[in-house]
Amino acid sequence: MDGGGRNVGPLGAAGQAGAEGRLDSAAGPVRSLRAALSARFSRQIRRLARGRRSRLAIPIERRVPRHLGTAGLFLASATLALGGFVGSGSYDRFVAENVRPLDILARLAGFGVERVTISGIARLYEREVLQAAGIDGHSSVVFLDVAEARERLLQVPLIASASVRKVYPNEIVITQVEREPAALWQRNGEIAVIAADGTVIDQMRDDRYAALPLVVGDGANERLKDYLALIDAAGPLAERVKAGTYVSGRRWTLKLDGVDIRLPETGATEALARLVRLERDSRILEKDIIAVDLRMADRVVVRLTEEAAAARAESQKKKPKGKGTET
Repeated sequence: MDGGGRNVGPLGAAGQAGAEGRLDSAAGPVRSLRAALSARFSRQIRRLARGRRSRLAIPIERRVPRHLGTAGLFLASATLALGGFVGSGSYDRFVAENVRPLDILARLAGFGVERVTISGIARLYEREVLQAAGIDGHSSVVFLDVAEARERLLQVPLIASASVRKVYPNEIVITQVEREPAALWQRNGEIAVIAADGTVIDQMRDDRYAALPLVVGDGANERLKDYLALIDAAGPLAERVKAGTYVSGRRWTLKLDGVDIRLPETGATEALARLVRLERDSRILEKDIIAVDLRMADRVVVRLTEEAAAARAESQKKKPKGKGTET
């Protein structure tokens, strides 16, 4: 024992056993705490494991919207149907017979075509220009393709140049230059309007071109310049010339008040000058003739009408016979 009454010597057997009993009693709470922590940790591990398994086990039909497949199938079918509708030409026919949906929307928004200003019209009618440009009461300013409208106008043979522009919100302005018609060309029973270079620019549909010179025959349109020169050379007879026929691609025959003037292949203007002198001096065109042949430079050959030819033949019979014959 120390001075304080405490035993500091070695423990005996009994003392040792008592000490071990005290240690065992102190270790009990430690083991209990350790077991509790271990059980709690195990529960957390199991909970995490169950959560992982639950996420991995979610069925596809629960994670993907139920009707997404049906919607995708419908969209694909609609796309194929629309492609077939457009590709087959049905859409173009629908637009031609009705109107484009976009134009309807634009008109509802206040951008319909309400006025079209056209300048440069000389012989075409306004309705013909509008029809050629593809503009009507269903068109809209927003969706009108001015480049396409211009190309459509240039396809009209009478139009040499054209421009199309938009004036928002409701106006279209068309400026055009028409080709100048120079003559009419008849071939195979059909009459076309041609320019000075022989280009066909229109068809003879009414009397707008009735006063133009008329040429007839294959290739006559390409020789229009020569024909007009002959008209000028005809002088006082020019206004009596009704038409010119280009014969065999070589020469002209002029039609004057029912009388055919057959001109040579070369020297046609000189031959016409001879005709002018004959008409002035002897009124040859007032005779009962149906043709004057000027193809030979040293003579003029005329062809009488049937009545005049019969009368001349009869008069020849009545002429007195020459000497040595009885009367």
